[in-house]
Formats: sequence, C-alpha cells, structure tokens
Amino acid sequence: MRTLQEVAETLGERGIFTGGPVKDFELVGRTQFALMIREGIYPWSKVLDIGCGCLRGGYWMIHFLNPGCYFGIEPAVSMVKTGLAELIEPEVLHEKCPNIDHNALFDTSVFGVKFDAFLCRSIWSHAAKCQIETMLDNFLRDSTPNAFFLTSYLPARWFWEDYKGSEYRGRSHECDVCALIKHRRAWIEDACRKRGLGMVELSDGVVNDQKWLKIARQTRG
Repeated sequence: MRTLQEVAETLGERGIFTGGPVKDFELVGRTQFALMIREGIYPWSKVLDIGCGCLRGGYWMIHFLNPGCYFGIEPAVSMVKTGLAELIEPEVLHEKCPNIDHNALFDTSVFGVKFDAFLCRSIWSHAAKCQIETMLDNFLRDSTPNAFFLTSYLPARWFWEDYKGSEYRGRSHECDVCALIKHRRAWIEDACRKRGLGMVELSDGVVNDQKWLKIARQTRG
C-alpha cells in the first residue's frame, strides 16, 4: 500500500498541482492537522478548511472528524476532484461525507453552519488585505463563541515587502502563475483588534517560512 507522500509524488509526476512543493506534501498536511488537534478540535467539532485544495490537510481531518463535520471551500474544482478520487479511500468518503463548496469569495455562510474552528493554510500568503478582512468578518459571523481560526502567513520584514494590492496572487482556479505575498504582523493584529479578536503567533509548525497565527474572540473579564 502506497503512503500518502508516494501518492502525492505520483500526482506531481503527472503534472497535477497539489497545493505546494510535492516534497513537503505529507509534512504540511500532518503539521496542520497536529496543530488543529493541539489547539482544540475534537471528533465532533465542525471544522472549515478554507482553500482546502486537493485535501492535503483535509485528508487527516476527514479521517479524524465525525461524519459530516468536515467542510471545505475551494474554487479549483479539479483539485478537489483529484483529492477525493486519489487520496480519500472510497469507504472513508462514503462514511464521513465531507462537505465542499466551490465559491471563490471565501463565503463561509454557504453551509448554514456555525463552525468550531477555521483552518486557512497558505491562503494569506496569496490573499489581499481586503480578502483577509473578509475572512475575519466571516469568522465572526459563522463561528461559535469559543471558536478559533488557525491561519498561516508570510511575515513582511520590511515595509516594501508588505503587499498593498487588491487581488489574489498565485496559482488558483483562474491563474497558473506561482506567486507569494507577505503581510505585516502589525497590520493583521490591528485588523483583528478592530473586530474584537485576539491574535497570537505560534512558535512552531513553520514549514516553508510560513508562520501560524491563532485568532479567537477576546475574552472579557
């Protein structure tokens, strides 16, 4: 039986985009799943995976979560089809019934669910600030009071690295050109603060220079 990494390498040899460097496929998926477990998801948690792609991280969470508890948003339909056909075992797919939507607006209301956790791996390293703000607003609207939002980003060390554009940059359902962008941590903190959200940067889980942020509603004493 082939390992998940071997399956990903086969997909790469066939020219299929798997969401990042093929050599790190299993590492990236396992890492985000491990962080989600540590930060507080349970089998009964309702988890939303924004930019779920070919289910690099979704593979692990679909196996772990109760039936109907995994939700994903991914506008690149072909990537999701690849993940469902090549990564997820048919019997697991039948049992767990993952929910996937293909909207390109980061609209988390489409499921009509209040989520216990949001996951967003390697999306803020492509998303414009207005899109990040949309995701934060949607987190407030579509999550439970004790929910958390785990997201990765590339920190801008210098002011000229801070992305000021208004468009998503990088490979997507509309673009085949690779690109990465960076944001200032101070800007993200301010965007969170304006919405009554607290943010902490995790000290571990860094792969390909992407740092993890945990965002949640601020508690009031």
